[in-house]
Amino acid sequence: MKKVYWRPRAVSRLALVLIAALSVTGLVGVEYDHRHSSVRQPNYDQKLAAATLASRCMALVKRDRLKRGYEIDPNIDPAESGLVGVAFSPVTSVSGHLPSKRASINPNFAAVIYEFLIEAGVRQGDVVAVGYSGSFPAINICVLAALETLDARPIGISSAASSQWGANLPDFLWLDMEEALFDEGLVSTRSVAASLGGVEDRGVGMTAESREALLAGIERTELPLLRAGTFTASIDSRMAMYKKAAGGERIQAYINVGGGTVSVGRKVGKKELQVGVNTSLPPAIRRQDSVAARFIKDGVPVIHLARILQLAKRFGMPTGQLHELPDEGLGYAFFRTQYNRLLTGGVLIGIVASLYAFIRSDWGFRLFQTTAHR
Repeated sequence: MKKVYWRPRAVSRLALVLIAALSVTGLVGVEYDHRHSSVRQPNYDQKLAAATLASRCMALVKRDRLKRGYEIDPNIDPAESGLVGVAFSPVTSVSGHLPSKRASINPNFAAVIYEFLIEAGVRQGDVVAVGYSGSFPAINICVLAALETLDARPIGISSAASSQWGANLPDFLWLDMEEALFDEGLVSTRSVAASLGGVEDRGVGMTAESREALLAGIERTELPLLRAGTFTASIDSRMAMYKKAAGGERIQAYINVGGGTVSVGRKVGKKELQVGVNTSLPPAIRRQDSVAARFIKDGVPVIHLARILQLAKRFGMPTGQLHELPDEGLGYAFFRTQYNRLLTGGVLIGIVASLYAFIRSDWGFRLFQTTAHR
């Protein structure tokens, strides 16, 4: 048996306590600095301009709603924004999630969308295809405000129908809101066409009365109606309309609002597409047809605006019940807390140095041996 000529020294408990104290103190210092330091995010001024425009647009929609005689129920819409609809109406397509609709009424989503546009590579003058949803009029407004601020050229197709709590007042659809914003000069573009919306973008399952109310809204706003007899034909008609309206220019991004099946696919598509910028298709939906899937396959980034509560939480915006519209300039799109790299690196170096000095070096060993014999 070989003899052991070296044994590791016993580590002093005092050394371990001091190293632990140094580590905890450093961690507390780094976290305290992180929590109390905010870093202004890129494109701050443009994001603030987008949020400010969105706020003005929301105020106009509220005024227009009240002029049309639709009162605001503070029990449903505590912020009294005018952008939350009713539980049921002839133009209501499917069930909706009221907390999501309430959380969407935040002009700072325009800043989030501006950030997504920059991430997707969209620049001034670029063509952007948009699928607007009647279910989320506030998010539609924020999309318009972001595109207007960036000075991009949107090609929008709107769905007339809405889920619960969206733009589901029969004489005040999203199409009417968009028209009011355009007529007032707050935005410079309108949708190029509209569909019935609802299941498969064709109002499947809706009554004849409902379909008539939706058709009346499309006719009232003088938008071309996209008609299709099948799910695939609905996708084909949208893609053809986007291509025609682009006039030979390349579409640089596609923005989808909500969870329309034609836009993002059926149940799996809605779930698998990530909220935000998508540049590739998840494996689970590579064989599933949709407008978003076709754009991604053509190399066009897709900005998916759904799961609003998740999106709000991700960008530090309220997810609870709002009693007033948030001020512009709030949220992680404007300011983020970031770790101080110099401080974090210094603490790490200090911990490593103390481990070496107190445990591995002769100096540390002698120091604690001397201390122990006093």
